[in-house]
Amino acid sequence: MVLNYIWVAFFLVAFLVALIKLIFFQDVTVFPAMLQSTFDMARTGFEISIGLAGVMSLWLGLMKIGEKGGMVPILSRVVGPFFSRLFPEIPKNHPATGSIIMNFSANILGLDNAATPLGLKAMNELQEINPDKDTASNAQIMFLVLNASGLTIIPISIMADRAMLHSADPTSIFIPTLIATFCSTFIGLLYICIRQKVNLFDPVLLAYIIGMLCVIVAIVFYFAGLSPEQVQLQSSLFTGVIIFTVIVGFISLGLRRKVPIFETFVEGAKEGFATSVKIIPFLVGMLVGIGVFRTSGTLTYIEQGIAWTLSTAGINTDFVPALPVALLKPLSGQGSRSMMIEISKSFGPDSFVGNIASIFRGCAETTLYLIALYFGSVGIRKTRYAVTGGLIADLAGAIAGIFVGYLFFH
Repeated sequence: MVLNYIWVAFFLVAFLVALIKLIFFQDVTVFPAMLQSTFDMARTGFEISIGLAGVMSLWLGLMKIGEKGGMVPILSRVVGPFFSRLFPEIPKNHPATGSIIMNFSANILGLDNAATPLGLKAMNELQEINPDKDTASNAQIMFLVLNASGLTIIPISIMADRAMLHSADPTSIFIPTLIATFCSTFIGLLYICIRQKVNLFDPVLLAYIIGMLCVIVAIVFYFAGLSPEQVQLQSSLFTGVIIFTVIVGFISLGLRRKVPIFETFVEGAKEGFATSVKIIPFLVGMLVGIGVFRTSGTLTYIEQGIAWTLSTAGINTDFVPALPVALLKPLSGQGSRSMMIEISKSFGPDSFVGNIASIFRGCAETTLYLIALYFGSVGIRKTRYAVTGGLIADLAGAIAGIFVGYLFFH
């Protein structure tokens, strides 16, 4: 229901803002631009869905090999105690556990193309054990909010864009982004655990959280001692080795259990294609709403309102020109990327505003896009508190991004 209200609000608010611009400012371009955005975003939604079909087919085919090869029991032994407390609804050794773990691993490495099909697979498997098919289960909400929190250890795409923009130090945002995205994930996890009455002081849960924190701290210290060129090289190498190790590992498990490898791959790939087609109407609808909202200029007015409020309160507003990236990120990944590039070109990629814009892009996820994509793929209409949890995580990431931005770059 929340998603319905948000979608309707996009159109109503955009229409009112455009009407005001037309009547009071004689802006005769705003309505034609909004109309054009509906066509552009509808085409974009279709192209994303079709473009996703190939990647979906690849990864769901590989996942099918891993499942039949016995991947789930192996992963369950490694993180079973942790996941059994976060996802008590998931039966032991259920395939959803493996898909969730693989999705989180891909997200942490910044591999959006791999993470999305694995996430869709996980959501479909969680739907199988969902007693109310129309309403998001606790497990589905926990999974989605942790996805929306955007925990990423290696923001490869952001560093690549900064290098393209001729940044003198493309990797300078690596540690600040890692800190901000960890805050986003922790706050998102805390909110959902409180809503679902998960015992955060459980010794096993605490041990895993502290262990993950130690790993992140170790990674920060390791990469902090490398030159920018070494960070770029080693992060790419690290990611490539892990992904191909996973692929070869799945195939090896399949061979050990005498699974017909190629036939199993094709079986999983067919599921990937069917899922990518199923999400087209949900994705088109959400992207059109986002496009109209953005084209109307509403985001610009929100930015100006925030700047005025902060300056009135005597708060430094140097970060405000980068704020559109944070406002766009929950709505559109490509929109936030385009805005980050535009801001970096205007202010310079190594300026305070340019660095803050990069951090904003990496410290959160495309929450509304993910909800439309993941819940739409399984036909869920009642999202309960998933939207609230995702947006709280996004807000926490943005606030943390401002603090670390001032700490590192101001």
